[in-house]
Amino acid sequence: MVKLRVAECREFIKAVVGKAADMGVPVAVAVVGPEGHLIALERMDDAGFITPDTAIAKAFTVAAFRSMSPRFPDGLVIQQWFKERNPQMLISLAALTNGKIAASGGAAPVFKGEEMVGAYGISGGTSQQDEEMALYARVKEHINELYAKAGITDRKL
Repeated sequence: MVKLRVAECREFIKAVVGKAADMGVPVAVAVVGPEGHLIALERMDDAGFITPDTAIAKAFTVAAFRSMSPRFPDGLVIQQWFKERNPQMLISLAALTNGKIAASGGAAPVFKGEEMVGAYGISGGTSQQDEEMALYARVKEHINELYAKAGITDRKL
């Protein structure tokens, strides 16, 4: 069984926090395992007091729905699905899970190969800002992996 390790989460969180600082948007970042249990969490100094809970809920929601169906690649798709079908159900699910359900941008599953190993959630900016931070962190990680594979050790994004 492939697992997501806390060291890997730290690299993602570091990239998100760096981008958030550049944007002037303090956030909290949460990473959960495939079953929705917390692996890593960081709240920037000036992020709102509720941002850690929201980030965890976003990550939990993606883990829950992505594990149910590959049709839900991120929090925005989950949100849209509920808007089109049954918006009240999203509220009911949030109540039933003690607030662990929050469908929004800035959340997506994490894969190793074909296996979903977890999900992340970012909270503190607008959905668009949270998405931008996540995209930056994922692209940065991918480019640095390509540099390493190519034997380029003196450059990192």
